[in-house]
Amino acid sequence: MNIRSSADDLVSRTQAIVAELKGLEGPLLPILHSIQESFGYVPDEVKPVLAEALNLSRAEVHGVISFYHDFRTHPSGRHVLKLCRAEACQSRGGDALADRARALLGIDFHETTPDGAVTLEPVYCLGLCACAPAAMLDDELHGRLDADCLEALVGEARR
Repeated sequence: MNIRSSADDLVSRTQAIVAELKGLEGPLLPILHSIQESFGYVPDEVKPVLAEALNLSRAEVHGVISFYHDFRTHPSGRHVLKLCRAEACQSRGGDALADRARALLGIDFHETTPDGAVTLEPVYCLGLCACAPAAMLDDELHGRLDADCLEALVGEARR
């Protein structure tokens, strides 16, 4: 597939998502979530499509994408490891676990391992405060993490 047909495919798939969800009240967030689910991230090429379809400026669309931590503007790794950075997790050793995760993966937050296996993301509360520190590997929550649990999660993601 050439670059032009790839861009055309992004636009046509985005238009289909917009057509399906445009009738919702406050449709931008559900549309963005659907786009990210479909493509794995929110490509720059879809911003003007969304702006036109929802009668918004490109700056407004970009502002929403950049405001919410969950939206990615580049493809993620095959697995996404999210580490909670909120106060409860930090008070229970979250900073040391974050340092360990960065060392094990050889990357920092918002980066992907060179082999494309894992993207490391900070999250500001997974709702597991009573089970801190917490993480999420792909869509699976993990609480009461320690160094051994973290190493097992990283090992699972690297396979």
